[in-house]
Amino acid sequence: MLLWPQLQSLSEYGIPLNLSSVTAEADEEHQQNVAAAAAGRPQPHAAERGEGMPRRRRNMGSRLLAQRRSQQAEEAAEDENDGAEAAEPHVSGKIGAKKQRKLEEKQARKAQREAEEAEREERKKLEQKRDEDRRKEEEHLRQEEERQEEEKRKAKEEEEKREHEEYLKLKESFVVEEEGLDEAMSEEESRSFLTELLNYIKSMKVVLLEDLASHLGLRTQEAINRVQDLMADGTLTGVIDDRGKFIYISPEEMTAVAEFIRRRGRVSITELAQQSNSLINLQPEARAIAKGAA
Repeated sequence: MLLWPQLQSLSEYGIPLNLSSVTAEADEEHQQNVAAAAAGRPQPHAAERGEGMPRRRRNMGSRLLAQRRSQQAEEAAEDENDGAEAAEPHVSGKIGAKKQRKLEEKQARKAQREAEEAEREERKKLEQKRDEDRRKEEEHLRQEEERQEEEKRKAKEEEEKREHEEYLKLKESFVVEEEGLDEAMSEEESRSFLTELLNYIKSMKVVLLEDLASHLGLRTQEAINRVQDLMADGTLTGVIDDRGKFIYISPEEMTAVAEFIRRRGRVSITELAQQSNSLINLQPEARAIAKGAA
């Protein structure tokens, strides 16, 4: 076992000592000696050394080299620990900033997703509103078209009903006597007869009722009755004079005469007769003249 004087002698040689390492080395050597004694190996005694001879330093060079290496290893470990401790706050700060940045990026992505979702919802609501407005407009147009169609249908039905009633009225009044017997006309014959009567009067403008009866194959009184019936229901417009003539006046000409009277206020019969020549056309149509000549 190394003694303190020997340790001092080592320090005198300029060899730095780590007391903890030297002490550990001494303890280890002591344990080895104890183990060797237990195994029966002889141990050198102080009496065997010559008097005045110093204690031999066994394996001193190897131990010193091992001590130096151990000391260097401990110093390197301490330096490494110091460097790790010095770098630890920096690393911890770096990790914190990275986490903070990731958290901020995550929050930004979440906010962007929420904004996009809100925008999609808004677009969806606007699209639904436009669709609803379009459906309402289409429904309104459809109802308006149906209303107009219904009005046209009703007007047409009323017109057809009125025409049918007029036809029935005329049909009842038109009876042709043939060979002393009254024979009712068929519907088609009645329509044809009425059309011929109206066309003849309108084309001739001024017609003797006797000529009208002869043209239609009627008696004069029957012709007069037919004309009066047509004037009563508004189918025919005009006047019958005291000489048995019927003067046809179209609705347009009647309007012109009424407008003349309205403008003049008070009009004498003579003045009205004079103006009638310019307001009412009394000339027959060319085709009527040609037909009469034929």
